[in-house]
Amino acid sequence: MESNNCNPTSRRQLSFFWSLLPMVIMLGGISIGYFMFNIRAEPMIIMGAATASFVGIAHGYTWDDILKSICNKIAEALPVILIVASIGFLIGGWMISGTIPMMIYYGLKVINPQYFYISAFFLGALISVCTGTSWGSIGTIGIAMIGVAIGLNIPLSIAAGAIVSGCWFGDKLSPVSDSTNMAALAAGVNLYSHIGHLLWTTGPGFILCCIVYSYMGLNIDTSGSTPESITVLMTSIAEIYNFNFLLILPPLIVLYGSLTKKPPIPMLFLSTLVSVILALVFQVFSPSSVGEAVVSGFKLTMAEGINVSTLSPDLPRLLERGGAISMFSSFVTVFSAFSFAGAMSATGSLHTVIQALTKGVKSTFRLVFITIVSAFTICACTANGTLPLLLCGDAFKGEYKRRGLAAKNLSRTTEDAGTVVEPIIPWSASGVYCATMLGVATLDYLPWAILCYSGIIFALLWAATGIGIAKYDPSDDPEYVMEH
Repeated sequence: MESNNCNPTSRRQLSFFWSLLPMVIMLGGISIGYFMFNIRAEPMIIMGAATASFVGIAHGYTWDDILKSICNKIAEALPVILIVASIGFLIGGWMISGTIPMMIYYGLKVINPQYFYISAFFLGALISVCTGTSWGSIGTIGIAMIGVAIGLNIPLSIAAGAIVSGCWFGDKLSPVSDSTNMAALAAGVNLYSHIGHLLWTTGPGFILCCIVYSYMGLNIDTSGSTPESITVLMTSIAEIYNFNFLLILPPLIVLYGSLTKKPPIPMLFLSTLVSVILALVFQVFSPSSVGEAVVSGFKLTMAEGINVSTLSPDLPRLLERGGAISMFSSFVTVFSAFSFAGAMSATGSLHTVIQALTKGVKSTFRLVFITIVSAFTICACTANGTLPLLLCGDAFKGEYKRRGLAAKNLSRTTEDAGTVVEPIIPWSASGVYCATMLGVATLDYLPWAILCYSGIIFALLWAATGIGIAKYDPSDDPEYVMEH
């Protein structure tokens, strides 16, 4: 038993070099692995966690110390993991019930070419707020809208930028978004307090998008007609599903939960349950197919009595998605990132690095600026928009509290410089995904993806002026509330 215990006096404080080494190895390994060998980020994160563990052991810490810290961090991530799984169930249920297909169908039917950009932005924002998934929104309404843009000969760079802005709007503000929940969790902030504070930077960005997209839409030639491919797509959707106004109930349940600040997980499961019932009542799918769609995702072959080969070739990538299993990669990312954060926290490495970064920082502007630079650098180096939320949130929250700033300033800033910038980084997972799904190069739509970078601008502006910067309030601190 004695070999498993460590005398606290034998633990030596890590220097800046040894504290920074695991981060350098992780970020360097990810950068080299991505650019040269196309290796996923998770193995490199685990390598960083292993390095942090070995460094800790060399400085007098035991494996039990490190494992306990890792387990504590992963325990903190369990609510997010449950929400991510719930979102997988939700998308599968909405897809097989006809909720998302009906939204796409009528969205395409009522669009006016002159209002295409603003419509693409609004539709992407609507679906992403309801579903909380930017990728799912890009893969559904995004694909449909880019098809409309091609048929109407609309500039694809602007169209893609409007779509991406709209889809990442919800990924930032939706209470069912995994990234929004992760940002709030990592910084130790109430979810709805975090979302409300995001409006200081996302709200002006939303207004700016509306102005630009509306103005650019005035130059669109309205003489064209709906392209045949979109007509075939709409016909194919109508052939598979039976539309009914009750299919709008699942997203209304999520919106009600958001507006009334209900716990997100019960509302997600309630919405999924209602969508399953609607699928069984109104659609032609068997009970086994409905259950399979919720777990593994919707497949066109589930539609009984329909010849899939006669349908639009764009339909599979438009509708075949969802299911809890599709979220597994997010689970791996969360476990890997929190394992790294736990190994670093066990030895106080994160605190040492943050102290060095914030040394001499006397203004709120410089602290926010350092947070933005750190979050953006991690996102760019790791090609992952989730890691900045987890790593920066955990690393900086003590510094924000020490300076009398509310933690929701931190969670907002990590989202401004982490979540929404990912799709405009060409080598990031989201950048590659958007370019592939929309058929438009990342650098081409970057100037028009206004919401993806306007948050940083407004974050710095508010930090410089003091507007929208919340002071620390113990009643908003979960740790303080639990202690008292």
